[in-house]
Amino acid sequence: MADYTLNVHGHLLSLQTPQVMGIVNVTPDSFYAPSRAQEAEAIVRRVGAILSEGGTMVDVGACSTRPGSTPVDEREEMARLRMALRAIRAAFPQVPLSVDTFRADVARMCVEECGADIINDISGGDLDPGMFPMVARLGVPYVLMHTRSTPADMQQHTDYAHLLPDILRHLAERVQRLRALGQKDIVIDPGFGFAKTLQQNYELLAGLSQLRVLGLPILVGVSRKRMVQQVLGVSAAEALHGTTALHAICLCQGAADILRVHDVRPAVEAVRIWQAVQQSPQPTTHD
Repeated sequence: MADYTLNVHGHLLSLQTPQVMGIVNVTPDSFYAPSRAQEAEAIVRRVGAILSEGGTMVDVGACSTRPGSTPVDEREEMARLRMALRAIRAAFPQVPLSVDTFRADVARMCVEECGADIINDISGGDLDPGMFPMVARLGVPYVLMHTRSTPADMQQHTDYAHLLPDILRHLAERVQRLRALGQKDIVIDPGFGFAKTLQQNYELLAGLSQLRVLGLPILVGVSRKRMVQQVLGVSAAEALHGTTALHAICLCQGAADILRVHDVRPAVEAVRIWQAVQQSPQPTTHD
């Protein structure tokens, strides 16, 4: 696996070992309830648990983007994030903080006022034309995700001529635009569950390593998603084992530099098991 690094406010974060990013949702409506925390004390407890279980990054979101959702307004998103990020920074000054937002002004506030380190944009710059210039100006790593349209109707936009080539072209065009603006650190996210059918999610999973052609680190977000629930016939609350299986598949493909997860310890253990396999002697054959 390539030794990618991210410049996190002057400190280089190595991705040679896949990192586990724990999710904190400062929302009342994100699809998996245990990831939600709406008060400062609960948020700090949630981050403390992420770090104690081996997580090395935290992703904070204040605007649910689950399929069919309607985003809260920008003022409410800012208020939620301002409270959450300040509480986290006071308790854990050094933890790399990612902010899940598609709004350029929210990104600016989070970085300039609250010390956020990474912007994680589920829209890949499509919902706010100011996002690409903003992250380039802020100089922070940017997670570029593949999707189509908006969370409210993205599942009506799943017609692809050729799924993986179409996703690659989509991402490559946006990478080129970001580079032209001077953006340095870019992480790509193939967008599991966003504008993709169940079959397309698994086709994407099977060919995930093809995204390595872009020469960029890859973030994988499959935690407890419908692609697990539908195959196993379980609820989000029962989808941990299926999630861990997907994490192992991604790691074995060499196609996951960051795992974005609700459950940190199982993901960390999956990485450790994968490392043990990578470090073991290769079997020899005898004539």
